[in-house]
Amino acid sequence: MTMLVHYDTKKDLKASIGKRLRYTETSMFGEEYRADGILTVAHRPILQGGKGREFFARVHMAGGLIAKVE
Repeated sequence: MTMLVHYDTKKDLKASIGKRLRYTETSMFGEEYRADGILTVAHRPILQGGKGREFFARVHMAGGLIAKVE
């Protein structure tokens, strides 16, 4: 399962390196967020009522901050 992120573009997500991740949990089986590790995230405007295109990304977290976006 993926977590939903609150960024309109992947470029906006990459510009947030060094900051906390803005996200919404989607799992019914417990939290997926990890302060250290790799997270699979998605921006789904049709589900989130936002704007922009749909995208998926892998976010590397370190100490609760975004370290890298792929």
